[in-house]
Amino acid sequence: MKLPSVLRAAVLTLAACLSLPTAANADDGYVQLTIYKAGWIIGGNGGSGVLDFHGRRYSLSVGGIDYGLVFGGSRAVLRGRVHNIWRASDIAGPYAAGGAGIVVGGGVRGILLTNARGVVLELSGMQVGLMANADLSGLAIGIR
Repeated sequence: MKLPSVLRAAVLTLAACLSLPTAANADDGYVQLTIYKAGWIIGGNGGSGVLDFHGRRYSLSVGGIDYGLVFGGSRAVLRGRVHNIWRASDIAGPYAAGGAGIVVGGGVRGILLTNARGVVLELSGMQVGLMANADLSGLAIGIR
């Protein structure tokens, strides 16, 4: 007589597992960020952007700090995909990155960022200015 209760428990467990959200069910979006960066040993960055998600556009704010070898200033316009996003608010929060580079005039920039919710930003674009850096960066994105 225990077979029906074991079978029932197995079916309920399977149904619960199938209803859990997974990264495979998450969606993608598109983001464009304009980031200004300046510093002398300790630097800062700030800017704005736009998230396109499910046919709507969301204004973004960007800000953060840099620590390490940071000299100069630059402006980067980065575009790319946002992966593993359930709703627009998932993009908000802190991101950490390490990087190194030199920009004299202009150059190409690419970056891969992940936040605590598992949202992944794959960005690339152009950077202009006069900047040398080998630093750790903290970047926070917010929805306005």
